[in-house]
Amino acid sequence: MKKVSFKVAALLMAGTLVCSSCIGSFALFNKYEKWQCNMTSSKIVNGVVGLILQPIVGGVCLVVDALVLNTIEFWSGNNPMAQSTREIVGSDGRLYVITTTKNGYDVKDADGQVTRFTHDAATDAWSVEQKGVSRQLVRFAEDGRLQATLPSGATLTIAQDEAGVQQLREAVWTDGCYALR
Repeated sequence: MKKVSFKVAALLMAGTLVCSSCIGSFALFNKYEKWQCNMTSSKIVNGVVGLILQPIVGGVCLVVDALVLNTIEFWSGNNPMAQSTREIVGSDGRLYVITTTKNGYDVKDADGQVTRFTHDAATDAWSVEQKGVSRQLVRFAEDGRLQATLPSGATLTIAQDEAGVQQLREAVWTDGCYALR
């Protein structure tokens, strides 16, 4: 049997630092894959272009994800490619920009006003912040039900089913919108 050289052993040890049991989100590759699958309305064209691009672009995305972005995600807790921004036209005809953040979403309307929806992992609750006012919207209870905070400040515990959602709608909707008070 040949002896393993010191250089090979050092490279293998360095490789274990890069592949540190955290597989990561592979956000760059996932974004490329989503684009490739939806670039046209034809699955055949998407497949042919995918066969051409996958060995080059897919490989580069995987290497960048594995060596750079997932390492950043492991040490800092967030992946720079995981944040995304989308523009959506609301039912009112206005443009909204939705940005995914580390623990929620920021929604910016056409006037520049930002509404922030934040998830608190410690309490398993979602909150909304608008015009400097923050309030809890809903918290997931340990028994599988939801505890929703009504505009009046009271809480309503509901089941996670259609009947519970309807009960919540009837309790919070006034004149077709949820009011922060």
